[in-house]
Amino acid sequence: MKELKKRWKITSNFQLVIIFIVFAITGSTSAWLSKPVCFWLGIMKEDFGYWYTPVRLLIIFPLYQVLLVLIGFLLGQFKFFWAFEKKMLKSMGLGFLFKE
Repeated sequence: MKELKKRWKITSNFQLVIIFIVFAITGSTSAWLSKPVCFWLGIMKEDFGYWYTPVRLLIIFPLYQVLLVLIGFLLGQFKFFWAFEKKMLKSMGLGFLFKE
């Protein structure tokens, strides 16, 4: 845990626990919301067959990103998760979305 706290520049175990809770809530919520979102978009397993799962994962990804920052904000960790998002999106080649 010391290595993780150092890597993420976290000072307390409490903050680390909150961050883990945010990741857990976000993962569960995005997976839970993906089904109604797919239904709303008209993406049905019967129509997509084997492509349903990859398409659903593509839908979950942006939903997860938004929820991560939102839930992080609600639990007082906006600064950490905003920096986390920017770093991840930059590594994916989407750094142009953020002005420095």
